[in-house]
Amino acid sequence: MPVETAPSPAQALRAFDDTQWQDGPSSALEALVEGGCVLHFPKLAFELLPHEQGFADPRWSDGRAKNISLRAPGELRGARGTPEELRQLQAMIARFALQAEQLVHRLFPGYRGKLRAGNASLRPFEIAGRETSWRKDDTRLHVDAFPSNPTRGLRLLRVFSNVDPAGRPRQWRIGEPFADFAASFAPRLRRPLPGAARALHLLGLSKALRTPYDEAMLQLHDLVKADLDYQSRAPQARVDFASGSTWVVFSDQVLHAVMGGQHMMEQTFYLHPDDQLAPDSSPWRVLERLLGRKLGVPSGRA
Repeated sequence: MPVETAPSPAQALRAFDDTQWQDGPSSALEALVEGGCVLHFPKLAFELLPHEQGFADPRWSDGRAKNISLRAPGELRGARGTPEELRQLQAMIARFALQAEQLVHRLFPGYRGKLRAGNASLRPFEIAGRETSWRKDDTRLHVDAFPSNPTRGLRLLRVFSNVDPAGRPRQWRIGEPFADFAASFAPRLRRPLPGAARALHLLGLSKALRTPYDEAMLQLHDLVKADLDYQSRAPQARVDFASGSTWVVFSDQVLHAVMGGQHMMEQTFYLHPDDQLAPDSSPWRVLERLLGRKLGVPSGRA
């Protein structure tokens, strides 16, 4: 299936009227999301149950991480509370994970049986004004790449839902198409030093061996965050995701920055690039074409 033409930042947002996670009119949207669009569902809310309303508060964080995450098999991290409170918090995040899975199976029938679910999380902290290093500053345009958790070529498909009880929007900036952005920075990418990936893994600084693809993506992540001229002058558009809305995006492909907002749910799914309907649109394939060399073999399928 041919992929959609990469949209400009102003055209990247595509809105749909779905109101149900499992059932709804929208489906077979693979070409849109693979083409760099952000799929927006303004009427699709993750509803907190009455006893869950109080979980929209930073006090449930243990203070050691910015997210409260649910990992397989049902391990809750980053939270504090009584055993019963933690059980209820875990159940809430697990319910979101299930609804997110139902949504992506409906929206992307071509990915059924090929997606692997990652962590689900509650992000309770306000973005604006948070003090952090420039590398961790998500108010700067970037594509997702993680030093300690290399994807080894797998795609990052993410479902977000704004659950802010005060009704505040999640404020994003969306940048130019990945191929255009990568072409600008590709001449500055450097090959990794021989043995560096194994050394980082042996030292416990990465959970798996980084591939040349992971190294390239990490360099892109850092180069674009450090380039303040690009941050201010590059093509971009602001998007506000209202409380009670949901959006879906390949966050390793779409340049994005998070400017403000609090209380958000998130679920990550991994997809092998060869399981896309248009594999040539994956960042892995784009970077190999730009650099004229192989960047390793993507990790195994789900």
